[in-house]
Amino acid sequence: MLYASGHGPRTTEGMLIQGRVGDDLTLKQGHEAARLVGLNILSTIRNTIGSLDQVVRLVKVLGMVNCTPDFGTQPQVINGFSDLMVEVFGENGRAARSAVGMGALPGNIPVEVEAIVQVAD
Repeated sequence: MLYASGHGPRTTEGMLIQGRVGDDLTLKQGHEAARLVGLNILSTIRNTIGSLDQVVRLVKVLGMVNCTPDFGTQPQVINGFSDLMVEVFGENGRAARSAVGMGALPGNIPVEVEAIVQVAD
């Protein structure tokens, strides 16, 4: 198993996307930030085990959304991450998942994701 601790939406230039969904950012922008988190986690997986071909399946995902108290569509934001995992791994990219709202995240990032990944022996 590979445990990917919390990743945020860092661009290829090294900049962190910042903002609160429902305030500074729209649902669509939050969704895009979650997809970017997915790309970052894929990079970590590849750098850790050598190839994405070694991934058997995603086991568990915790998606945290920095959002306003009245924002209730956290799952739609985290779909940006989950949809990417299915694009890359097919049905093996579907995992048990939680998508929760947070009052704040480190660095004022809009999305943070943790993942547990089963890898080949």
